[in-house]
Amino acid sequence: MQAGTMEHRRKIRAAQVMAVLGALILAAFLISMNTGFIKLSPWDVMKTLVGAGTEKQELVLFDFRLPRIVLSVLVGAGLAVSGAILQGVSRNALADPGLLGISAGAGLAVILFISFYPMTDGAPVYLLPLCAFAGASLTAAVIYSLAFRKGQGVAPTRLILVGIAVSAGISAAMIVLTIKLNPEKFQFVSVWLAGSIWGANWHFVMALLPWLMILLPYVMVKARVLDILRLGEPLAIGLGTSTERERIRLLAAAVGLAGASVAVGGGIGFVGLIGPHLARRLVGPHHQYLIPASALAGGLLLIVADTLARWILQPSEIPVGIVVAIIGAPYFIYLLMKT
Repeated sequence: MQAGTMEHRRKIRAAQVMAVLGALILAAFLISMNTGFIKLSPWDVMKTLVGAGTEKQELVLFDFRLPRIVLSVLVGAGLAVSGAILQGVSRNALADPGLLGISAGAGLAVILFISFYPMTDGAPVYLLPLCAFAGASLTAAVIYSLAFRKGQGVAPTRLILVGIAVSAGISAAMIVLTIKLNPEKFQFVSVWLAGSIWGANWHFVMALLPWLMILLPYVMVKARVLDILRLGEPLAIGLGTSTERERIRLLAAAVGLAGASVAVGGGIGFVGLIGPHLARRLVGPHHQYLIPASALAGGLLLIVADTLARWILQPSEIPVGIVVAIIGAPYFIYLLMKT
């Protein structure tokens, strides 16, 4: 009876937290639509949304701002859920796609892709997430194989150290590749590596959306498995869970989410670290609540950061990855010292 009451309270609290996060995202959405070098008042935005705006207002809102805002939410959600999976699978509070080198692997694949194809609105845009997924998967396989020890599995500390080493090597390879690019592509890649919601059109939204629509429900179905894996290898096996197979499946989902997000958002770090931690503090460690709360927290973090990136130095803008790093680096140091 007491357990049922606690679960009921947990559900109510999780619903309240997610409602608040959703309301904050909506508020940030409205503020972001009014932020930019070309001024649009809240009244102009409302008129344009109902089809009563000028051609210029429709162009600014529907062709530039709305796709970018939607991408911010989607990329933030994808990175945060990927981080939540990695933290659950590795049982390491510091795990996230950037720190483990998965984002770097996806970035290297994207740079190779950009080196050979022009960035247009055609088919290459839809191939970007697939290319990033291939690079992230290869990197994850290398990291996992180097961190795995027979009879011991994957130790959390070893996984982090191997990830940092592999990420450093990939970053060096990316620097070499960027030097060989022509000036136009070099400038683009430099901004992209810093983290930038650069694909400000609906083609990039449609390239990312299917990945989230497929992988997020799958992760929700596997929420109970993540809870069991969090208990440790011996207990998980005792409960009848095929730990190695489930771990690989969940890692594949995390890699897919991170790779697709990096493909359209660039090298944005710390979202996969901060989002799950914020959600865990608000709704607890149970993944059936933690996963959706992480998605909302990550989306909120990135839309706020992107709005600030466009507002701070108007008419210029700074890469959103820098804003996130300013927020995330002190928090990462705090977690490192705490653990």
